[in-house]
Amino acid sequence: MTEQLMTGDEARVRADDRAHVFHSWSAQAQIDPLPVAGGAGAEFWDYAGNRYLDFASQLVNLNLGHQHPDLVAAIERQAGRMATIQPSFANDVRGELARRIVDVAGAPFSKVFFTNGGADANENAVRMARLSTGRRKVMAMYRSYHGNTTTAISLTGDPRRWPNEPADGSVVHFFGPYLYRSPFYSQTPEEETERALAHLEQQIVLEGAATIAAIIIETVVGTNGVLVPPPGYLQGVRALCDKYGIVYIADEVMVGFGRTGEWFAFQGHDVVPDLITFAKGVNSGYVPLGGVVISDAIARVFDDRAFPGGLTYSGHPLACAPGIATFEVFERDGILARVKDLGERVVRPTLEGWLETHPSVGEIRGTGLFWAIELVKDRDTREGLVPFNASGADAAPMTALAAACKKAGLWPFIHFNRIHVAPPLVITEDELRRGLDIIDAALVVADGAAA
Repeated sequence: MTEQLMTGDEARVRADDRAHVFHSWSAQAQIDPLPVAGGAGAEFWDYAGNRYLDFASQLVNLNLGHQHPDLVAAIERQAGRMATIQPSFANDVRGELARRIVDVAGAPFSKVFFTNGGADANENAVRMARLSTGRRKVMAMYRSYHGNTTTAISLTGDPRRWPNEPADGSVVHFFGPYLYRSPFYSQTPEEETERALAHLEQQIVLEGAATIAAIIIETVVGTNGVLVPPPGYLQGVRALCDKYGIVYIADEVMVGFGRTGEWFAFQGHDVVPDLITFAKGVNSGYVPLGGVVISDAIARVFDDRAFPGGLTYSGHPLACAPGIATFEVFERDGILARVKDLGERVVRPTLEGWLETHPSVGEIRGTGLFWAIELVKDRDTREGLVPFNASGADAAPMTALAAACKKAGLWPFIHFNRIHVAPPLVITEDELRRGLDIIDAALVVADGAAA
C-alpha cells in the first residue's frame, strides 16, 4: 500500500472516529485515538508504519497475540458452517468449550454459564450467590475493578465507581493485602496476611455474617496494582467463607487463561473458590466472550429452580470456536510453561535490577507475564510519583513516561503511578527483552521527576 493511500485511509478512519464514535472512560473532546492499521503477534502498527510492541495486550486480553492463525482459522471455519444459534439449543462448540473449561478448573466445578464479557460474568456470579444463599450483601476490595454494569461497577473499588454511585447499595468494600502500602502497618507478608484477614473477619461480623452472600476477589488484583496475594491470604478467605456460609467468587477475568502461568491464577495459591468468572484470555478477545464456572453445589440449586438470567449471545459459536482453539494452542505450544519461564528467568531479574538503577522505582511485583513497577518521588516516604487518581497536569510525569515508550516503539500499560508489564503470552524472548529495554530507557523520565 502506498504512503498516499495509507495517509488517506488514516484520515478517513480518524474522521469517522471523531465524528461518530463515543469512547469509554473519556471526555470526548479531549482525546485523539490512534488509528491502528493492523497487528501480528506481539506487535501492532499505525497507518504511518510505526510499529509498537503491545505491552498491554490491548486490555490484558490478547493472550495469544494479534491475528493468531489458529484462532482466525477457527472463526472462519465456524462462520462457514454455523454463524450463530440461540442459547436454548445444544451446540457442539459451546458444549466442548464448557467441558474443556471445567476440566482445567478441576473439582468441584461442573457447569459453565456463558456471558458476553467479564462485567456480566460478575453480575451473574453475584446473582447465583444471592439466590443460592438467600442473602444480599457482597464484599469486594477497594483496590479492584469488576466491570461497568450496575452491580459490577458497585463492586469495583477504584475511582471509576465514584461517578456511577448510587448503584447497588448492598456492596461493602474492604482493604485487601498490599504490603508496600499496608493499611495495617505490616512489615512482613505473614503480618499482612494475618492482619488483613482479621480486618476482613471483623467487617463480616459487624456487617452481619448472615446478610453476606459473597466475597469477590480478583485472584491477582489487575489494573489496580498487580497485587499478588501474600502466602495464606486466599486460603484464609476460603476459611472465612466456609465459617460464615459465604460464597467465594474468584474474579479471573484478567488473570485467567495463562496470564500467571496457570490456567486459573487461584491454582497457584492452593485454594478453590465456589464460582470463577472469566473472559478476556479465554479466546484473546477475538469475539466477545465471558462466563461463570459453577461448582456442583451451586449448580444443583438450579436443578429444579429456574435461573432468572440469560443473554441472547450466551455461548455464541463464533466466540466459542476460538476458545477451543485457544486450548489447543496452549497445549501444543506449552504456553503455561513458557509464561512461567519468561516471568522468572527474564522479567523478574530485569525488574529487580531497576531497583538498583532507577531511584523512581519503589517496588516491583508480579508473576508470570503480569508485573507492575511502582514509581515514587521518594523511596523513603513511598510517595507516589503522581497523586492517586491524578489527571491533567498532575499526571504529567506518567504522561511523559508513556510518550517516551511510544516514541521508542512500545505501547505501555500505565495506571496512576505504575507502569505494568503484560505482553501477549506468545511474545518472543527477543521481543520481551527489547520491550523491557525500552521501558528501562524511558524510566529516566520518571527518575528526573523523582529527583
